[in-house]
Amino acid sequence: MNNKTGKYIALLLRHDPKGLEMDENGWVNVKDLLPVLKIDITDLVEIVNTDDKQRYSFNNNKTKIRANQGHSIPWVHIEMEEKVPPEFLYHGTSTKFLNLIMNEGLKKMSRQHIHLSDNEETAKKVGLRHAHGNIKQLVVLKIHASKLKEDTEYKIYLSENGVWLVDGKPIHPHYIHEQIYY
Repeated sequence: MNNKTGKYIALLLRHDPKGLEMDENGWVNVKDLLPVLKIDITDLVEIVNTDDKQRYSFNNNKTKIRANQGHSIPWVHIEMEEKVPPEFLYHGTSTKFLNLIMNEGLKKMSRQHIHLSDNEETAKKVGLRHAHGNIKQLVVLKIHASKLKEDTEYKIYLSENGVWLVDGKPIHPHYIHEQIYY
């Protein structure tokens, strides 16, 4: 299955369901989604199972599907448990955003949460997208997550696909422990 279909699924399930009925937890009926995508259930299962970021989940009997995180739809709330984060988490971005982040904090932007990873390599991959593939414009921020959790009332979750999500106001620059350049 091509990457274009996967990206279209992300658009539908995260940002704009385009008329598909979506419940408050982000679930969409598979039988409604398949005709929109012009694929069958076998193809959809393959896309979900082979997605390198594991962005999607089925319910137990594969009658519903949703994105695991990354929603910009304000009324969608994925049920997640708060987790105790490791000491450090990472966020990849472009150097062109660094001054803004260091002045105003790390923000969730149009999404519901700030997305962090538990390793530098994943943050580097994410950051390269923001840097348009230019390694010289990449910076990975090392966030002191345990101190953030200890000092604030921020809620921190771990999504089904291993993305750490921080709820609330921007992460103050005080919690950016290190800036890693390449």
